[in-house]
Amino acid sequence: MLQSLSPRWVFAGLVLLAVVSMAFAMLYLERFLNLAACPLCMTQRVFVVAWGVIALLAVVHNPRGWGNRVYGALCLLSAALGAAVAGRHVWLQHLPPEDVPACGPSLEYMLDTLPFTETLSLVLMGDGNCAETMWTFMGLSIPEQTLILFLVTCLICVWQTLRTYPKES
Repeated sequence: MLQSLSPRWVFAGLVLLAVVSMAFAMLYLERFLNLAACPLCMTQRVFVVAWGVIALLAVVHNPRGWGNRVYGALCLLSAALGAAVAGRHVWLQHLPPEDVPACGPSLEYMLDTLPFTETLSLVLMGDGNCAETMWTFMGLSIPEQTLILFLVTCLICVWQTLRTYPKES
């Protein structure tokens, strides 16, 4: 049954997953609960948007054969990088309090005063702000939920990239 699923529908599902995820983050977590996103959260959002845009391009382009594999691999790359950042975030949240890094300056300040490469390095390292658990659902923090989202997306992308496609007549 899954094998007969059109690649276009799979990519459309990935677009929908990205849109719902971003809507949840921006409308519910930020607007309704007034939770500010830390630098690692913002980085994870970039990767969600990246896989969503790549999947949207695949829906619009509707490639055949190896084109589906290329789009699937690009979505996989974005989701895997996002999973790495989310994994770092989860690790920071589980550090003992004495090992949590000190809180750093805001992202806006770093972008205004530091070179981009240094800002990127500091953002990916995370700080004390990223170690704080602000909200949980079913016992999972936001980064843990995001890590699961990225891993599920990776599995879908691996399947999309490696599956065989029926020959066209």
